[in-house]
Amino acid sequence: MQALPLTQSGIQQRGLMSSSEYTFKLVQVCLPEPSKLVVMCDKRKRQCVCLCQVYKSCLDGLLPNYQAFYRVCSRLTKHQSTLLSGQDKQLLVALAGMDVSVPHVAVVSLAVCCRALKLCKVPAAVLHAFDDIRLKPASQVVLGLPEHILAAHAQPSPNPVQLQMTTPFPVTLPECALPADFKKQHGLLAKPHKHLVHRAVLAQHMGEFKSFSTSPFQLNRKGIAHSSRTWQNSEKHVYLFLGYCHHYQQVSQPTLQLFLSSPLIAQFVSFHIAAGHSQLYIRNFLSCAKCVLRWWQSKPGGNHPSFVEGLEWLQTLGLQVADQLPRPSKDPKGLADIGKWMCAADLVHTIHGAEQQSQAQMQQQGVTVETSRDMHDAALAAMIFSHLPPVRLSCIRSLVGPAYLGPCLHPDCKEPSCEGNRLSIMSESPLLMRISLPHHKNARKWGKAVIEFDVPSDLAQLLHTYLGAPRKALLEHHLLIGDACPYVFMDMHGRGFVAAAVLTLYWQKWLVSRGGVPMNPSMCRQVFVDERQSDSATAGPSNQGAAMVMGHSVKQWDKWYDMQYHPRLAQNAVDGMQSWRAAMLQSHTLAAPDLTLSTALHCGHVLVSDSEESRYQSCCCDSDIDIELD
Repeated sequence: MQALPLTQSGIQQRGLMSSSEYTFKLVQVCLPEPSKLVVMCDKRKRQCVCLCQVYKSCLDGLLPNYQAFYRVCSRLTKHQSTLLSGQDKQLLVALAGMDVSVPHVAVVSLAVCCRALKLCKVPAAVLHAFDDIRLKPASQVVLGLPEHILAAHAQPSPNPVQLQMTTPFPVTLPECALPADFKKQHGLLAKPHKHLVHRAVLAQHMGEFKSFSTSPFQLNRKGIAHSSRTWQNSEKHVYLFLGYCHHYQQVSQPTLQLFLSSPLIAQFVSFHIAAGHSQLYIRNFLSCAKCVLRWWQSKPGGNHPSFVEGLEWLQTLGLQVADQLPRPSKDPKGLADIGKWMCAADLVHTIHGAEQQSQAQMQQQGVTVETSRDMHDAALAAMIFSHLPPVRLSCIRSLVGPAYLGPCLHPDCKEPSCEGNRLSIMSESPLLMRISLPHHKNARKWGKAVIEFDVPSDLAQLLHTYLGAPRKALLEHHLLIGDACPYVFMDMHGRGFVAAAVLTLYWQKWLVSRGGVPMNPSMCRQVFVDERQSDSATAGPSNQGAAMVMGHSVKQWDKWYDMQYHPRLAQNAVDGMQSWRAAMLQSHTLAAPDLTLSTALHCGHVLVSDSEESRYQSCCCDSDIDIELD
């Protein structure tokens, strides 16, 4: 469609259609590209603007400023826009030249539309048209729809891509050296490429893949639904792979179709190996790639034999990556040499010193932002280590306070009566606090069993003191008056530690300030297990009970947390052999018999007697036995 010259109002009328309630006009406006505009007003002369959602891919495929326009309109109207139907919808669809299967057409007010346009910085031609409309009460309101977007999606194909993997599959990984412009942040979520995430096709693919992976009941999917955390990890691996293809393989418009290319996957794995990434990181990506392939298999035309071969190829690649890139062995001495380890005694002493100092400063200086932050940090450190077996960090991050009375904040919780991971005050005198953790890593395996225990008195007193005036002072300092932050612990901006990396950096900085080393907070679990399993372990909790609070079993101690499990068992076995050998020597009390050899003169056979005094007996010369025992 050729662009028409603009009138003074910025639009050129092209047609008129009427229905029972609305009048529509088709116009054209000169934007950076020719665009269709639908002019609309009701018969009562109220100015309105229509939002035409043809297909989700079409909506996402609009120019970036139009994407923002739709989002702002939706937010300003709080999703309470009016839907058109019947003849009105048919006329609008026919006038715009769109397919009749348009899901819905929504209507919002002129004021909302003008405000959204200013916020989203749409092209000047549209702004001029709206300014002219605002000055003329009898005129109509317009909304631009890029013509190439409408043409591309007017008759969408049920199978827009060739659902077949690239064959033949690579039989070895290609050689890869890190490029000169290597960047650790090369994913699509990085700033240089973030705009690509909103492209039409990619946004449609990600939406469908998310629905396929997270729907509770998806019978053409293998396995159970992804949790919110699993989906975040999958999304991260997808964007990293697509960012690599865009930045290093010059793919202009990355989509999930790139997962059908086995050479690209092989090159990406080689890139990971060259970058020194762990085998666990690479295997997680390969697991994500298999999920994407299964999603492609579920689509029409996804029964090509190459998908079965591709899944087997990815499985083989994962096994060989695990074999050739073994997990690096870690031991406390090696971690201590590089400043990543503190023994249990030093860690407990450091946290205890922080507790005493924070309480002393609170008594001397009163409740200030600084003393409140010190009290918060001491309480957080005491929750991570020292008073309790090291609880999972995800449970500590999601722990809500006693004052929070809202619904469960866990994104995957479907229990209406669930209160989430909660710190509760059972009684004030005597002080009794309880921690309930229904949402932990093994909750599903344990049949939704809740980890619940009463807080030790010293820790309860510290938490009770912090939850009073110090926490209120922090919330007021961060302009979060009252209990706006539902979580017990918060970062330097008054927000909960929603992201695990934020808590890790926060803990490392605090531990260094207390004279420690920048050890990850998750390493406290290894420190605790190392002390409990050592030969010099002090009296303490039972291993089974401690493992329960930690959210796993004693068997997992040996497999994941006890870094000296194999060398300690081997050394204990060798040391035990010496006492075993000595016991064997002492237990042999019977003397060995005195065996003597003699030769009988009459036959030449050798006879054996117990002593020299015993006489030899005659033997049969025909016997085949040369040696006889008397």
